[in-house]
Amino acid sequence: MQARLFALLGADARVIATLETVRRIGPAGAYVAAGFVRNRVWDSFYADGRAYPDLDIDVVYFDANETGKAPEARFEAALEAALPCGLWQVRNQARMHEFGGHPPFSDMTDALMHWAETATTVGVRLDAAGHMEAIAPFGFDDLFSHILRITPVMKRHDPMGFDARLARKKWQARWPNLTVIRD
Repeated sequence: MQARLFALLGADARVIATLETVRRIGPAGAYVAAGFVRNRVWDSFYADGRAYPDLDIDVVYFDANETGKAPEARFEAALEAALPCGLWQVRNQARMHEFGGHPPFSDMTDALMHWAETATTVGVRLDAAGHMEAIAPFGFDDLFSHILRITPVMKRHDPMGFDARLARKKWQARWPNLTVIRD
């Protein structure tokens, strides 16, 4: 499924430009993740050619040595200067444990496992040679099966937050064939 993801994303010039910009200017080891990846896959399931505008471009990285917000803002400004779109959202996952009251995360995989939905935890980046790499702590099955599934951590700590996100984001209106799994 990873090859399928790379083929889908690789056919989109905007995705490639975004990944190249993040590789050149973004934080070391950063991935583009969340809706930027998930939405392209789920939009591809519909014959009407839907392609909604991005609400943001989530760039995630892990740097336990610098957990302040200032580097994130600098990266956002640099990315915006290189590829203006007003959508950049850069977040160091080494500090994001604070939002859920969790112990510090050990690495990028640990951080992504604390996100709300399994299909959202997929990130992609370009390596130094320009080849795509992915991180997907829950795999690719839910992403390609059009399933929105609550992660185990979210289920234990904030199941109502999952339902609130589902209502706020209106994903079932955008993707009427989406399967939602709360268990």
